[in-house]
This record gives sequence, C-alpha cells and structure tokens, in this order.
Amino acid sequence: MARIVNSLAELGQYRALFCDIWGCLHNGVAPFPDAVAALRAFRAKGGIVILVSNSPRPGRSVAAQLDGMGVPRDCWDDIATSGDAAQFAMLTGEVGRRIHHIGAPKDETFFSDLSDDLKAVAESQPAITRVPLEEAEGIVCTGLFDDMTETPDDYMDVLEQAKARNLRLLCANPDIEVDVGERRVFCAGAIALAYDRMGGDSLYLGKPHAPIYDLARRRLAAFADVTDAQTLCVGDGILTDVQGGLNQKIDSLFITSGLAAGHFGDDTANPDATLLDRWILEQTLEPTWAIGHLR
Repeated sequence: MARIVNSLAELGQYRALFCDIWGCLHNGVAPFPDAVAALRAFRAKGGIVILVSNSPRPGRSVAAQLDGMGVPRDCWDDIATSGDAAQFAMLTGEVGRRIHHIGAPKDETFFSDLSDDLKAVAESQPAITRVPLEEAEGIVCTGLFDDMTETPDDYMDVLEQAKARNLRLLCANPDIEVDVGERRVFCAGAIALAYDRMGGDSLYLGKPHAPIYDLARRRLAAFADVTDAQTLCVGDGILTDVQGGLNQKIDSLFITSGLAAGHFGDDTANPDATLLDRWILEQTLEPTWAIGHLR
C-alpha cells in the first residue's frame, strides 16, 4: 500500500513536481499556506514545479486567477492546463470548425486567450466559429453555465439533441467535481460522462489522459532535462492525478484531504492508515505515497 509521509521534504529524490492546483494548492477560495510553503521549499532546493490542472482555462488565465487568490508566483515555475491542450485540439479541428459552447461566461478566455505557439496554430488553420447547437459540427464543453445551481441533469435535452446529430464533444476539464470552499460543484467532466453514458462521443485532453502530460513535459524541459523517474505527480484525485501517474509510469503523491477526505477518518491532516489501505484496495489504483495535506 501507499506509504504515508509527513512532508514533501521527505521525498528528496524527486527533481520536479507535476502538481495539481485545486484541492492541493488552494480550495477555490484561498491558498493553503502549508502547501505554498512546501512548494517554495522544494524550489529553494533546486526543484521545478509545473502546476498541472484540469482547468478549462488557458495557463495564462489560470496564472491570473492564482494571482487574484493570493497564491505567490515564487511557489511554481510554469502551468499546463487541460484548457491549453483542449485549445490545440479545437484549433486543429478535432470537433469541427463550427462549434457550440457549453460553459460559463467566466470561461470565455478559452476562445480568446491563446499562447504564442497556439496563435501560430490558429493562424495556420481555418477560423473557428461559435454557433447555436443546431448549426454546430461539434461541441466544446468547459463546464456548466452556473455550477452553483445546475447539475448535469439540466443538460440532458441539449445532450440528447447532440447525440441525435452525432456531434463530438470536446471536454476541456475531465474533472467530475471540485470543492469550492465548503461546497462541491460539478465540472465539465460530469457533462461529458453523461454524454458518454447515452452513447455520445467525448474527447478528453486533461488528466489522466496523455496529452496534458506531454504538455507538462514540454513545459518542464524548458527548465531542465528531468526524467519521468525524477518526477512526482501530486494531487487529490485518485481518478485523475493518481491514475494519470500510473498511466505515465510516474510516481504519485496522493493528497488525502481533498475530494476523498471523508474516507480516512476525522483528522484530515493525518489519514488513518488502515482506512486508507482499505480504500485504495477498493479503487484498484495505488499511489506511490500519501499525505494528509501538502506540507
């Protein structure tokens, strides 16, 4: 079973982190001070921190969001998001060029905020046009329009219409749920899962799928030549962070105080080892290491 550690500093054999953001570095409202301190200390010893997020927003937009939340820039080196990888897929026509968007106004940057390399891709391809569902060749889903009040059930009619027209859905955030402060809300992955279950065709680019790790490796290579064996995936998602690490043959550090916190006892900072072992067996996905909070 996964060995429980008390601090990131115990794992000095790693030179780089592919570190999750939501539930690991912040809770959607404010940063976790211990996590910030741990990442700063890792970098102070020469480590490289690539934040790897299933956010549907481009990396630059996520950086601005972190700034606004008070996450200091000196605790990370670069960002790779599901939004970055999904933008590339959209621009290269993976779901057609006439696109219907499912998502919130806050996600508008997905269509406008392109990195320099993606601007070059956009300029080399026919334009993407956003259209009503009945005119669409495909769908881009960045999330729910209002994740504080809606659930995937509110999208069943739209998904039925899309399925009837055999539209492919590009899921810009494979997460099913995240915690916003004390509240749990649905993400784009929940809509894509509902579409899959009715026989629709969904395309996923974020964790645990390969494209986002390829992107993270490219971002890491800009700083140093670091092997997968020297890299550690950090996060609270057993089906995203841990599964992704296993898929890529990269070690993982599972944060137990996140989405699955209720399974490991009352002290979220110190998971019960017996409960954790039992739960990991049920998941059939074993992280290399586990820790209560990133610290």
